[in-house]
Amino acid sequence: MKNLLLASFLLLTITCMAQNTSLKSIGNYEPVRFDTSEPLTSIYKATNLTSGFATSNSLVNSSEIGVESKQNFVEQSFHGSQNSPTLVTSFDGIGWGFNGPHGAATLRNPSDNSLAVGPNHVVQTVNTRMAIFTKKGEKYDTSGEVLYGPVNTNNVFKGFGGPCERINNGDAVVRYDQLADRWLIVMPTFRRMQSRTDTIATRLDQPGKAVKLYEPSSNYEEERQQPTELDGTFCMCYAISTSSDPFGPYYRYEFKRDLFPDYPRPAVWPDGYYTTTSTGDHVNERHAYVVDREKMLKGEKATEQSFILQDINFVINADLDGKQLPPPGAPNIMLGTGGTQLEGILEDDGIYVWKYHVDWENPSNTTLDGPEKIQVEPYSYLCGGQLTSCVPQPGTDVRLDSQGDKIMSRLIYRRIGKTESIVAVHSVNTATSGGVRWYEFRLDKNRDVKLYQQSTFAPDASYRWMASPAMDAKGNIGIGYSFGSATEFPGQRFAGRLSGDKLGVLTMKEAVLVDGEDSQKNTLRWEDYTQTAMDPSDDMTIWYVGDYFKKGGENYSTKIGAFKLEN
Repeated sequence: MKNLLLASFLLLTITCMAQNTSLKSIGNYEPVRFDTSEPLTSIYKATNLTSGFATSNSLVNSSEIGVESKQNFVEQSFHGSQNSPTLVTSFDGIGWGFNGPHGAATLRNPSDNSLAVGPNHVVQTVNTRMAIFTKKGEKYDTSGEVLYGPVNTNNVFKGFGGPCERINNGDAVVRYDQLADRWLIVMPTFRRMQSRTDTIATRLDQPGKAVKLYEPSSNYEEERQQPTELDGTFCMCYAISTSSDPFGPYYRYEFKRDLFPDYPRPAVWPDGYYTTTSTGDHVNERHAYVVDREKMLKGEKATEQSFILQDINFVINADLDGKQLPPPGAPNIMLGTGGTQLEGILEDDGIYVWKYHVDWENPSNTTLDGPEKIQVEPYSYLCGGQLTSCVPQPGTDVRLDSQGDKIMSRLIYRRIGKTESIVAVHSVNTATSGGVRWYEFRLDKNRDVKLYQQSTFAPDASYRWMASPAMDAKGNIGIGYSFGSATEFPGQRFAGRLSGDKLGVLTMKEAVLVDGEDSQKNTLRWEDYTQTAMDPSDDMTIWYVGDYFKKGGENYSTKIGAFKLEN
């Protein structure tokens, strides 16, 4: 198009049931551009490429969901006694000491770890880089062989033109859509660029001319938080593979963003790909976007709808695991913690719920209802929230950030029979240090979110923080998290529970994915998030990735592992 398509704003009102949250507007956007890429092997050729959770027959009644009579504590101050989760495989991901077909990568902090798993491959993004690994199964004999990378994440947009190709930003996230057997890569741009003047194309005949990639300044964090005041817009870039092959080709889309699109959290839902973002760390303003998944899976012209929410903490959309769908037309669930770090409110006794219903035929019918408060045990942000000196380390005064103000990625939705669960985690202060607060919520027959069980995992005086949860096909819950203390180097661990175990208890002994070998001394920024991913091959294996330091390492390394809670 000769100019960017203008948004059509439809002003709506909303009743706030908790928190002084305001809904600014809804926008309905068309893509600035979309096309189909060449396979990644054509874009950047790699070398050595080779070919007791009861399934209920009815929805749980709301009277069965309250946990007060079933659970008489919230802080688990003891280790589980059952066998540890089984570590099926593990290998190093992108980080210090990593080498692949395309060399090594010099990375920045934080790592912004993201992981997705398909039938035959594992895809990882770390900050501004991506890599593709083998996964043991029908195609490969082993897991962890590097097939591709590390390359710039925006390499998937090569030939697409515009900011998606020219700007290689961090915070990219990868997902595997189990419902469609497709890969989804979502990448924000953190610099304004002039509006595009090229025309929309449904397919490029060949890759476009390569252009020099933008190189961020040495002070990357300052640049992220204080974007330049150039004319033009930010944007969100989407790449959806045309098959289960992560080498592509990919359908690619660019949608403009008037506001700085920090910290994206994409989620898969039947009627759309939902993504929340933040205007920045110094503003209480969040964005809730959804793009038309059905059309994007076909490579067709798709639209995007959005709400801007003010005076609100970080929020995150439910990400569907497995292949059992919610009822047709069910809204996506969005959760957030209470409190407001910027205003010094660091504790709360509620988790807040929104219901996001999208109407692609008539955007004026799209609604975002909430927030509704779910009463939970009181909590306080670990070390006062994000960007704080928090977790001690051996041999240094540098303490690590906890991101304690927000629900961490991913917010899990899982349906088993007619029982629908949502699992959430965040980092909280405990009696002796810091622990993982986790919840299982369930949807009742009215599709209201009710608390089913909750607990804080703090079995000793060491810190456990920045967690990521998963629920397997049998309803067992696994949680990976960072681990460390003043006497233990930061590393990664994993705990879990079986579906029939006592409520509110991670009953399995803690498993070690990787012990840290050194302390991080260059910055307090640690990961920003870890990530779980369900294996679509059996829907029982939980993959997880997090950071650690190797002995003498100049920067972080990452470790990828796969766990089973039950054979």
